[in-house]
Amino acid sequence: MVIAHVAGTPMSSSSFACKNQPISSSVPQLQKISATAPSSASSRTATRRRALSVFVLTTSFSGLIQQLSLDNSSTSWSKPTGQNFVELPNSGGVKALDLRFGDGAIPADGDKVAIHYYGRLAAKQGWRFDSTYDHKDATGEPIPFEFIVGSGKVISGIESAVRSMKVGGIRRIIIPPSEGYQSTSQEPIPPNFFDRQRLFTTIFNPTRLANGEGSTLGTLIFDIELVSLRHW
Repeated sequence: MVIAHVAGTPMSSSSFACKNQPISSSVPQLQKISATAPSSASSRTATRRRALSVFVLTTSFSGLIQQLSLDNSSTSWSKPTGQNFVELPNSGGVKALDLRFGDGAIPADGDKVAIHYYGRLAAKQGWRFDSTYDHKDATGEPIPFEFIVGSGKVISGIESAVRSMKVGGIRRIIIPPSEGYQSTSQEPIPPNFFDRQRLFTTIFNPTRLANGEGSTLGTLIFDIELVSLRHW
């Protein structure tokens, strides 16, 4: 068994405090990542959470698409791919913006990958419904989400994004409803009952779906870091 693990800068979530803040008319900048190496497991986690930051989302999905852009001058990440989201090939419409390039291996079908993520809903003003940093082990350390590439157990949009990432990379993706949750059994599933209930009652709201609002209700925004992979 061969294990590939990220050697790059970890990421963080401190900027996710914007969860319930008023929506700003301007695009906030991403925080800089310190070049100083963390001195402990807790400081490594804190640095990792800072790197995985998300902008304040606008109240409309069209506004969200316009404002989810990267300001290169405000980050220490090396050479992002560009200022705009691009549609991933053969993804069913998933759009991606690379926030940091990885330098490790690229996953293939059958590989077991570990990712850290923040998941948001385009509806509910960008409500954050889940984060791996809320899933802690006995020591208080965040637990990455693991899955087998190609297993079909994870929503298609996440698989499409991970397939073309390298270990250590961070990518922001916008997942259309057709590549998001098709049932309440697809992973990743928020462990908190109330978050899970709110997520699925929003996405699968029969009245609003009948009114043609499905394209907004089921659209997801994920920030993902590919932490490691194992070839089996």
